[in-house]
Amino acid sequence: MRVTKRTNIAMRVLMYCAANEGHLVTKADIAERCKASENHLAQVIHQLAQLKYLYTQRGRKGGLSLARPPAEIAIGDVFRAIEGPVPIAECFADADDSCPLVDSCRLRGALTAAAESFYGHLDGITLADLVCDNAALMDLLSDASCNKAPALRVIKAA
Repeated sequence: MRVTKRTNIAMRVLMYCAANEGHLVTKADIAERCKASENHLAQVIHQLAQLKYLYTQRGRKGGLSLARPPAEIAIGDVFRAIEGPVPIAECFADADDSCPLVDSCRLRGALTAAAESFYGHLDGITLADLVCDNAALMDLLSDASCNKAPALRVIKAA
């Protein structure tokens, strides 16, 4: 199984938004931190918004954020939505199938079961599982200005 670049970018966007939960982030911020093209990001962000994973706000103070809590975003669902029905082998693409073994081959069934197992495993993982308690990821993705409370000023009594 190979994950497409689009799915890879989608996961980076979702993890970045989860790491900065409660704040609008910009496409430029994500591009810089996640080393992704803003053009690719724009397409992926649009798709994630259509799929109701992201909330987007236009304008000068615009940006994007998660449309639901990270614990409610199953990674298997994201992969299925972004990857779509990608043929693993030639016989999965009915239109271009020229394999002479298709009527007697058991490989198609084995590959279908393997793909279902792959997605099934990802169904048990949420975005929260990837981000929460992951200090190394938070150091890479979180905007320090968003996640750190301002220092309290202590005033000594006279």
